[in-house]
Amino acid sequence: MSLILTEEQGMLRESARDFLTAESPVTALRALRDSADRDGFSRPLWQRFAEQGFCGVLVPEALDGLGLGHVEAGVVMEQIGHHLVASPFLASSIVAATALKAAGSEAQQQAWLPRLARGEAIATLAVDEGGKHRPAVIALRATPDGDGLVLNGAKTFVLDGHVADLFIVAARTSQGITLCLVERSEPGVEVERTIMVDAHNAARVTFREVRVGAGAMLGPLHGGTAALTAALDAGRAGAAAELLGVADEAFARTIGYLKERRQFGRLIGEFQALQHRAAILYTELEITRAAVLKAEQALDADSASAADLVAVAKARAGRTATLAVQEAVQMHGGIGMTDEFEIGFFMKRARVLQELFGDANWHLDQVARRRGY
Repeated sequence: MSLILTEEQGMLRESARDFLTAESPVTALRALRDSADRDGFSRPLWQRFAEQGFCGVLVPEALDGLGLGHVEAGVVMEQIGHHLVASPFLASSIVAATALKAAGSEAQQQAWLPRLARGEAIATLAVDEGGKHRPAVIALRATPDGDGLVLNGAKTFVLDGHVADLFIVAARTSQGITLCLVERSEPGVEVERTIMVDAHNAARVTFREVRVGAGAMLGPLHGGTAALTAALDAGRAGAAAELLGVADEAFARTIGYLKERRQFGRLIGEFQALQHRAAILYTELEITRAAVLKAEQALDADSASAADLVAVAKARAGRTATLAVQEAVQMHGGIGMTDEFEIGFFMKRARVLQELFGDANWHLDQVARRRGY
């Protein structure tokens, strides 16, 4: 399959770029941070985003969505990375929507997917319980209670959990992992907002004797691993695409600065050492762009190699973005370190995304394990 976007995908990219350039420049993130906004994102912007159809990119057309795939979701995520948009798109429109599509009953999908597509509700996945991404280490217990389950435990780093209407909770049962749909309003659900270093948001969510009925199980009892994996891989591909956007924007801003900053009577972009560094970063970006697109295509094709390709894309995107923002800070000189300059926002976002859904070392270890090392 060709590693370039189709004409329709290119049009979607232009639409997302133009919309976010006009509606959500990086200054909007600064304003959210400095105003200590209670939600950490703009609800009016989220509604306009939904009206453009972006929130329903992975939702079937029959359920008010666009019925597109992970390539298209990645196109939107890349533009979110370019503009550092604070929004629940990754958590709700990609990760949660994928879980619901993968394992939701017809009633569950009809109840939630149209609302997610219209931006009327926000859903998120609650999986991690420690400081690092370890989806195989789940201690939150789900014990039988009649025809339902009772949840006890806590989740950390729940993306946009402070504004979520629905939690998709990964719980340990006697014979495996079970996914449960838990509404925020359920008795025993406690949410503590966590403002991250990049001015985006997550939450710590505690479940104390939270009872869920049989109709709230997402997929079969003890059989949630496949849907959890699908949701996480979708999130990893989305995060990789956002990292690519962060890196690409940092690179573009750096090239622009090299073309305008003068030192010793010359444009600093004329110095060969800086040209070499920029050339290396450009090649890294292009290789990463191909890796991310290949992973998204594999997810859409339900390929047997999708997990490895997603892991490679996430690992490479994290390292490329780290290189891009470090080079941006250095080549901008002293101003690159100041809060008044926007490069620091890209560095902080890259650092958070690097950890999200597994850092580069975690993903490389997963590939090695799957190949018998």
